[in-house]
Amino acid sequence: MTLSSLLVRGPYHGPSGYDHHTREFVRELVRQGVAVQLVDLPDWGPDRLPPTARDPWFDTLQRPVPARVALHFTMPHQVLPHPEMANVNYTMFEATRIPPIWARHSRSHDLVVVPTESSRCAWMDGGVPAEMIGICPLGVDAAAFARAGEALPLVHRSGRPIHSFATRFLNVSALGPRKNLSGLLAAWITATSAVDDAVLILKLHAPSEGSVRRLLRQAQNIEAETGRRFHDAAPVHVMTDIIADADMPRLYAAATHYISVSLGEGWDQPMVEAAAAGLQLIAPNHSAYTAYLDESVARLLPCALEPAVFQDSGDDDIWFRGTEWWRPDPDEARAAIRDAIEGQRSAALAQDRVATEWTWEQSARRLISILDEVEKSRVRRWFPAWRRGSRRSAPA
Repeated sequence: MTLSSLLVRGPYHGPSGYDHHTREFVRELVRQGVAVQLVDLPDWGPDRLPPTARDPWFDTLQRPVPARVALHFTMPHQVLPHPEMANVNYTMFEATRIPPIWARHSRSHDLVVVPTESSRCAWMDGGVPAEMIGICPLGVDAAAFARAGEALPLVHRSGRPIHSFATRFLNVSALGPRKNLSGLLAAWITATSAVDDAVLILKLHAPSEGSVRRLLRQAQNIEAETGRRFHDAAPVHVMTDIIADADMPRLYAAATHYISVSLGEGWDQPMVEAAAAGLQLIAPNHSAYTAYLDESVARLLPCALEPAVFQDSGDDDIWFRGTEWWRPDPDEARAAIRDAIEGQRSAALAQDRVATEWTWEQSARRLISILDEVEKSRVRRWFPAWRRGSRRSAPA
């Protein structure tokens, strides 16, 4: 028996990371012969891709299929278990230990699947048995990013085309404390000067006006703390446009380097896409990054554990209270930026590694294997009672 049909429940109309990997997994699952019924999560978030950035094919997958397994792409407390199916949740976490409520929900699922060992450890440290946790990495369309073609025609507010800068750093992030954009900006303002032929491209997703105001306040605080002004540093180019999945490779083609100083990642999809695009990588040496990067293909920044405390963020820290994450060394971040601008300490590219190990085809194949075992286990549990003529219904 091989998995032939699947109920998938997850967001897919928006720009978030969960929306993206729901789309990519479903696309590849269908390509590999699995019949999918796709159920949206309309309450996932207010943001939606504009009509021009949507693929209407996903909306054609609403017809029921004879599935025994329901695959959820969501946080544990948002899973709505299907009463007649095995329920598997694909999720992740960005700190050292999941919250107790997540552990309670996870123990009620047939299986939790996470992308890397760091998330697996977070579930086990939160009290979920190891046998209830599987690992299946996310993937990337390596060929699309390798052959991106012409870069997006970006122009800095000064009127200078972005492609004319010799060194072009990119960071793609949703606005929020965990992404540590204030740390990135602090490193930039102290590591660069206006005479440097370099630019920092920030492609931001702003979930609220409040998150934009917080970043502006942080920028003002950085100037006050460092005694420097951003106009004395190399330029920063900020983008908040929503870019269609198909156009993302052209964004990476506009850069030479990708940099993150995130405090924790379940899986940094933009970093993997940057690797596939052949960019030089600067990344923290923690959490998910250690699954796909090492010092042979990236400049890795040493980190220190600290309490996961959200500053000036309301109740956004509810899932992180009482846990820890990892702060990259700010001096090392500054040194990495300077070395990149001066053309020093370049690592080999991660492009070949990603193309051979981290494609969506491979990820979907791994996931099918995991779900196939879940389906077989469910049938084994049902079959004895079914064969004896139990009043309990046979599996759907």
